[in-house]
Amino acid sequence: MKRGIFTLLAAISAALACAPVAAMLPAAPETPQETASPTPQQTIDDTQEAGSDARIADRIRGIFGELPAFANVTVEVQQGVVSLQGTVPTQDDVARAETIVGRIAGVVTVENAIERDVSVGSAGGLGNLQSQIDDFLALLPLMGLAIVVALVIGGIGYLIAGLTGVWHRLAPNSFLAELIASAIRFAFVVGGVVVALDMIGASALLGAVLGGAGVIGIALGFAMRDTIENYVASLMLSLRQPFRANDLVLIDDLEGRVIRLTSRATILMTLEGNHLRIPNAQVFKAVITNFTTNPQRRFQFDLGVDADDDAQAARKLGRETLGALDFVLDDPPAEARIIEVGDSNVVIRFLAWIDQREADWWKAQSRAIPAVKTALEEAGFGLPEPIYRLRFDPRSASLPFENIAEREGEAPAEASAPEPRRVRQITVTEADEDVRPVSEISEMVEEERRAGGSGQEKDLLDHSRPVE
Repeated sequence: MKRGIFTLLAAISAALACAPVAAMLPAAPETPQETASPTPQQTIDDTQEAGSDARIADRIRGIFGELPAFANVTVEVQQGVVSLQGTVPTQDDVARAETIVGRIAGVVTVENAIERDVSVGSAGGLGNLQSQIDDFLALLPLMGLAIVVALVIGGIGYLIAGLTGVWHRLAPNSFLAELIASAIRFAFVVGGVVVALDMIGASALLGAVLGGAGVIGIALGFAMRDTIENYVASLMLSLRQPFRANDLVLIDDLEGRVIRLTSRATILMTLEGNHLRIPNAQVFKAVITNFTTNPQRRFQFDLGVDADDDAQAARKLGRETLGALDFVLDDPPAEARIIEVGDSNVVIRFLAWIDQREADWWKAQSRAIPAVKTALEEAGFGLPEPIYRLRFDPRSASLPFENIAEREGEAPAEASAPEPRRVRQITVTEADEDVRPVSEISEMVEEERRAGGSGQEKDLLDHSRPVE
């Protein structure tokens, strides 16, 4: 007995002596099989406790008893299999019943035979309608309060937008001031609607409405693209101010004096006295030539002298003749340039500047052309007309004119010298030499602007701002 005890003590001592060494050794690496966690699986016991079906059924009936929607549902349990039968008010309650039963311990599976009650007098029929009517009637006071809050917020927006003096001082023009006021009104009205719907708990309805409005807005944006483009162009033109009222402009190939710039179109009066409406989208993208912004304007014309004449001398004489005219500016000086050698002449282009505030462009050019032409002719320069060389058919060219006439039985015509032209003497008076600016169209434009009453569209031209 003692020997066995000693043997046991020796074994324990050896184990204790080896323990520190084992702790110091590195741990063996775990294999993938050891680290992988097994997938949990729900198992069904091969035995069942006595009375568990009854306890499960009582528990389900107790839960369903607290829920009015499951008052007509019957429950049976056999071997952990739950069978549900009966009717519920809505289709969502069918799935809800199965979810509740599946969470109870000991339930193996669920046989769900519940159907929705579609009878007229059911809770989902007239009962549901009656419940909704009752809820609506109970919500009426809150809805009234929400409407009052929305009206108050919208009214505040209209009051702020009505401070036209403030917006006209802040905005560069009246068009942009009205746009700011409209944006403020719109923002406050939408904010009031949002607050009112949030008060009655209809935020989901608001999201649906705003989403639908966004889709409709995109569709309307594509459908009214030209209108929106024209509106944006009107805004940009009102900010840029490319011309003043009564300016003579050329917009692409459309020329006239500016009457007004409206929110939709630029209205011109043509040099024939007609009204011309150009959409602002077209004006914004067009090439605009403003003849009025710079009072100095140049005119030019071409004259051809004989090829045998001295073209440089003709150029000098024409330039001096232009410079001597009283309506031609000394700075910049008149100029003459040889631009082309034609078939029978040398073409010279004469250029001169005028001040449009003192001389009309068309009148000045009309006086300058005959002045230079007369000076060149009096100095002996020829202004030849185009010369053409005609070639006849060889067969007919070999027959003299007299033979052709005799063959046709006619007497040959005798050549006669052409009679000189008789030009009636016309006296040119000082009034005919007047080059003062023509003001008929300008006066019509000013009268049109003065007559523009409340029925006319608002003019967006601002004379206090610089022209772009």
